[in-house]
Amino acid sequence: MYEISQPDPVRLEIFKNLYQFIAEQMGIVLQNTAASVNIKERLDFSCAIFDTAGLLVANAPHIPVHLGSMSESVRSLINDKGKNIKPGNVYLSNNPYNGGTHLPDVTAITPVFLDSSENILVNSPLFYVASRGHQADIGGITPGSMSPHSKNVEEEGILFDNFLLVEEGNFREQPVRNLLLNHRYPARNANQNIADFKAQIAANERGVQELHKMVNQYGLQTVQAYMKFVQDNAEEAVRRAIDILKDGSFCYEMDSGAKIQVVVKINHENRSATIDFTGTSAQLDSNFNAPQAVTQAAVLYVFRTLVKDSIPLNAGCLKPLEIIIPEGCMLNPTYPAAVVAGNVETSQTIVDALYSALGVMAASQGTMNNFTFGNERYQYYETICGGSGAGINFHGTDAVHTHMTNSRLTDPEVLETRYPVQVESFSLRPDSGGKGKFSGGNGVIRRIKFLEPMTANILSNHRRIPPFGLNGGEAGKVGRNWVQRQNGNQETLDSTATVEMKPGDVFVIETPGGGGFF
Repeated sequence: MYEISQPDPVRLEIFKNLYQFIAEQMGIVLQNTAASVNIKERLDFSCAIFDTAGLLVANAPHIPVHLGSMSESVRSLINDKGKNIKPGNVYLSNNPYNGGTHLPDVTAITPVFLDSSENILVNSPLFYVASRGHQADIGGITPGSMSPHSKNVEEEGILFDNFLLVEEGNFREQPVRNLLLNHRYPARNANQNIADFKAQIAANERGVQELHKMVNQYGLQTVQAYMKFVQDNAEEAVRRAIDILKDGSFCYEMDSGAKIQVVVKINHENRSATIDFTGTSAQLDSNFNAPQAVTQAAVLYVFRTLVKDSIPLNAGCLKPLEIIIPEGCMLNPTYPAAVVAGNVETSQTIVDALYSALGVMAASQGTMNNFTFGNERYQYYETICGGSGAGINFHGTDAVHTHMTNSRLTDPEVLETRYPVQVESFSLRPDSGGKGKFSGGNGVIRRIKFLEPMTANILSNHRRIPPFGLNGGEAGKVGRNWVQRQNGNQETLDSTATVEMKPGDVFVIETPGGGGFF
């Protein structure tokens, strides 16, 4: 056998697409077999493949905050279980302090061994495949597991830390059910959780099968060599993007008064960048703390978007980047800090702060407008689109999910069939984007009428401070949350709120517009 020292350009392109194709196939299986609206309809999931060290090789274009952080979960499994990992095992993890994002995002990880038909004996996995899905409810103090007011991670739901879900091919239903139900704040629909876990297992199995096919067709040495070459290619693409960047800094204030401070220093000689978050607010009493893996995912996303080449997001993108995040700050909290909003809200502000520091674009809506409602029978979660920021030579876009989220909104027909609610209206929010030579995109207005008593929650940002404009562009309009009661009374809500809804009440969410750019 000879060593492949240099990639063939044609084969590099083939393998780049093959690896991504495998992740896409996994996603199709997950969507088709999942039970929850959250995964099946909203597509709040991600799939990816990893090398023997747990480093990301390729992903499908799913949810950026998942994809940039999943590698940390896989590497945590390798460090924790090591040589005890066996063929036929599948592990569950959502630990925010071990590569997780927040507790509803549960990752199923499957090690990939070569079977005897390939005539290669190995005692450790050659690859890993993983799928991360946002559970509609994983316990916690409010239905939907996205409490606006959780103070510690226990209040946010059930924590899985490299939990053995499948042992040598046998699904461990009773142990996982026990974990879901034997908790201070148990899961409200364990059957749905288990159904979605099985869908993730099926998705991973498709990835295992496709990797086996690839090895059979091209040989193990070639497949592994091109995994490295694909990562090396991504690294070089990011270095080329860094070549034209300049130093910059930005301080971003959130509605709560918490601040994200970032300084970017470019080393043109080494073609590298240092991203330093020193000066960021200390760990918060609220749940807007972002786990380190989320902060890393946001940085990875920004630098990947600066690359003009078509490359899969992978570990190579991180090699030119040094990320400094002081321990104990809100972007690198210590256990048991609450983190559920850090993944969805703070991640967005990290991205906007970085783009501003680099002078690339104005702030987008800067929030996912996380809306949950439910009771003991129903649990639902959605993120709501808004305006994206304008930038150098481009306008923002109206009514889009921006940056770290990439999910859909549930079709009204599906939502109204599965839940006792009505989508009263869903429309653009005129003149909510900031003006400039290039204008920010407009937000939306979403009105949901309740037909049964339920608890509703909103977890959002930019209700007090508007999404900033850049280079003299105007800020976007702040969002607004309010309830119209059946008797006509209106109740204005804060950025984060929990409210009891009665039949006939309407929850109204007006999302922010993006900032303008001159």
